[in-house]
Amino acid sequence: MTDYIGLPKAEVHIHVEGCFEADDVIRNCEEAGIPLRAPRDRLFEAHDLKSFLEMLDWLCGTFRTREQLAIAAYKFARRMAKSGVRYADVIVNPTHWPHWDRNIAGMIDAFDAGFAAAEQDGYPPVGLCISLLRTQSAEDAIELVELLSRIRHPRVVALSIDGNEAAAGRTGPRFAEAFRRAATAGLRRTVHAGESSGPEGVRDAIELLGADRIDHGVRAIEEPALVDLLAQRRIPLGVCPISNIALGVYPSLAEHPIDALRKAGVPVSINTDDPALLGTTLEASYAACAETFAWDSETIRQLAATSVHASYANPAVKARILADLTAWQG
Repeated sequence: MTDYIGLPKAEVHIHVEGCFEADDVIRNCEEAGIPLRAPRDRLFEAHDLKSFLEMLDWLCGTFRTREQLAIAAYKFARRMAKSGVRYADVIVNPTHWPHWDRNIAGMIDAFDAGFAAAEQDGYPPVGLCISLLRTQSAEDAIELVELLSRIRHPRVVALSIDGNEAAAGRTGPRFAEAFRRAATAGLRRTVHAGESSGPEGVRDAIELLGADRIDHGVRAIEEPALVDLLAQRRIPLGVCPISNIALGVYPSLAEHPIDALRKAGVPVSINTDDPALLGTTLEASYAACAETFAWDSETIRQLAATSVHASYANPAVKARILADLTAWQG
């Protein structure tokens, strides 16, 4: 049986907001006197992307102290280690956090404390991707980039954008200037696109936002010329197959385009998006895809290598993971 936990790999499309443990959220509520949104067994329940994002806002609203954020960061790194992840880029969207969205520098410091403590304890290194929400204004976006440029926190590796594409409409032109400034400031750029929107969102991410990685991107498959562009430019897609099924982007894994994109030469990696809320793990996602698409161990190795190359880990970390991956026996 293939050892997907032992597979050296990175996770490059995952949200800290999707990794909360129910016990921690309930404890936060008890400490602050917040009524639970639902009974414990339905605390993370959502039925579509809209209700999912509303749930995230509520969950994040229970985190009110620096210690709570540091604990969440530490437990995130521990979760990664359990899945055999050697490095993770994690997305954090301050707009979901009502007690922190006006103190983003403090939020970054609190997360950094947790990640640093986890790394000291042998858990994998983590890079922070600070995310805009699609409904924000161009001015909000520029303000965030200017803040990140000013504080230059070593934990922050990228500017991100996420949220419901279908509800927000086309947003590429609105955020083009912020992403241009992010590039000038030395930040990487990762963009949610091609999930709830079609291929046009992916094209905007490339042409207007200068994305060097795209989160999801799967609906690029609907435009062959765009698939060719992704393959030619080697722009990686951080694909989350289980999330796409759970949130209704595709009806089944067999109908998911990850394998078609891979065969077309697009760099694709397997990721979990919001594993705690979706009840999945990275190793389960690898196993489900391998079974559905009849991938052999060499294909799995290539997908894991793509995850490492697509990550924002430093060169020494990448080299170490890739060396271990070469020795992996499956």
